[in-house]
Amino acid sequence: MIAKHLQDTTTLHNGIKMPWFGLGVFKVEEGAELVLAVKSAIKHGYRSIDTAAIYDNETSVGQGIHEAILENQISREDLFVTSKVWNADLGYESTLAAYETSLNKLGLDYLDLYLIHWPVEGKFKDAWRALETLYKDGRVKAIGVSNFQVHHIEELMKEATIKPMVNQVELHPQLTQKELIRFCKEQGIQIEAWSPLMQGQLLDHPILKEIADKHEKSIAQVILRWDLQHGIVTIPKSTKEHRILENSAVFDFELSKEDMARIDGLNQNHRVGPDPDNFDF
Repeated sequence: MIAKHLQDTTTLHNGIKMPWFGLGVFKVEEGAELVLAVKSAIKHGYRSIDTAAIYDNETSVGQGIHEAILENQISREDLFVTSKVWNADLGYESTLAAYETSLNKLGLDYLDLYLIHWPVEGKFKDAWRALETLYKDGRVKAIGVSNFQVHHIEELMKEATIKPMVNQVELHPQLTQKELIRFCKEQGIQIEAWSPLMQGQLLDHPILKEIADKHEKSIAQVILRWDLQHGIVTIPKSTKEHRILENSAVFDFELSKEDMARIDGLNQNHRVGPDPDNFDF
């Protein structure tokens, strides 16, 4: 099913509903700007907010969520909040402790989705056991991974009792991750794209501009629509209200098969972030 509305959801393999579209807050510092961005997103209909311990901004994200709930007369249950355990905390007890720290900073009783941020060899299995405990204890609605390649998931599943529900990875028209998407689809694992706009590096691409002009849309809107039509959850980052609103205006047009193929053809396996098989942090 292709999302038709900002609040449309995909159903994860455990039955939990996750919005197709959300707000990312990578590298946005704590403070009033972030609080306002979260509030603006929720005011304009966003229901998914994605943060992480390493972003060091969970307190402001939580403040924005709480103020938005009061101002928009919605409930916590209407929102889908994601955070991630950082590499330094990957271990059974340390992951459980990291979860509590994230909850306290956010001021929440539970998360909708908790992810292992990076596949640190020798550590991610213990962290996954902790996520399974949190899930079985009803402390988190869904659990998953981030930046995991096929072989990481296969290795994890040798000992895991619960399959990841989500894999959040760098994904954009120059890094289409076709093999990984195919594998995750076969396994019932929802793919979610971080850096869907390639940190702004695609916003003057001539082919994307041609497609955008044809649809009278921005290049960003075309890329985000491409995500959705491929069945990919997407979480573009912005702190500006007009951009938050513009990014979400992707439900009133459809890319043709030719458009989709042309965008697919831009793949260069080019990353703006670290390689999950070769990172050092």
